[in-house]
Amino acid sequence: MSIIDLKASPPRVIGEVPAPVSVVGPPLSVAVTPDESLAIVTASNKVDPSDPKKQAPNNQVTVIDIKANPPRVLATLEAGKGAAGISINRAGTLALVSNLVDGTVSVFTIQGKTVTPAGTVDVGGEKAGGGMVAITPDGKTALVSRSNDHKVSVLSIEGSKVEYTKRDMVPGQRPIVMDIAGNGAYAIVASLAGSASGDHDSVSLIDLSAKPPRVVDTVGVLGSTAEGLKIAPDSSVAAVVVHNGSNRPKESPFYNDAGKLVIVRVNGKTLQRVAEAPIGHWSQGVAWAPDGKTLLVGNMVEKDYWVFAWDGSSLKDTGQRVKVNGGPVGIRIADK
Repeated sequence: MSIIDLKASPPRVIGEVPAPVSVVGPPLSVAVTPDESLAIVTASNKVDPSDPKKQAPNNQVTVIDIKANPPRVLATLEAGKGAAGISINRAGTLALVSNLVDGTVSVFTIQGKTVTPAGTVDVGGEKAGGGMVAITPDGKTALVSRSNDHKVSVLSIEGSKVEYTKRDMVPGQRPIVMDIAGNGAYAIVASLAGSASGDHDSVSLIDLSAKPPRVVDTVGVLGSTAEGLKIAPDSSVAAVVVHNGSNRPKESPFYNDAGKLVIVRVNGKTLQRVAEAPIGHWSQGVAWAPDGKTLLVGNMVEKDYWVFAWDGSSLKDTGQRVKVNGGPVGIRIADK
């Protein structure tokens, strides 16, 4: 895991620590506490102990002290099978992990620098699968994507008690990556249905002000595999990372020599594509700097992050690159 200083220009790596991770699942597989003292990293897959040429589901969750110099691992915990997307509430007291394989959500409490397992919530089981879990700003509700049966489910939160409300929505095929706006008004979830077939994928808008919440709009992202997604700090737009065939063999009819960074604007109850720019190959997560003017996009093949500028209407590749040791699979700043 790399720690990147966003106040520097260009952004730069200021610390690294070994931790198990996986490219399988949403790039929101790392979360940071609001006080920026801890990072919690999940690992959905590992090398199969019986066959090093294969992968097997993993359940590891690593707690890292990112204020320590150098940063250090504080604890290694267990979630469910295929521990993937993770979120921490704005109070910094609760972390939820969506388990990609067994269709559950693992609950962890946070007190200071101590993270403690606090239960498991069944959200459809193995037939449903998992993906990403996102917590509303008020900390009272969470959404969890179900990649196997194509649903998003609503959870209720009271302290450390988390329950499945039995309210499900259907945003599109294979929903995995998802984010909730900082203003709490909506969520956006991306589809990965085209990853195998080369078909173009989409993102869907969930109206959280509706009672009950529901999907109100869907827009295509003009490429296959909407892998990364993050809503801007001011809740006006979302950045979507699209593989666009850049991870395919060059002889594939679906191959493209670049992925895409697509900006989607939220206009009330509708979505609109407003800008896009080419990125690297097999790209993964995207993060906004707190000022909403700078974005970082991770590229697996290039083993770096590209830095983009956003002025409210157009994207610009700054040409700045942040090198990391390995292919970047997930990225997150603290949700405050």
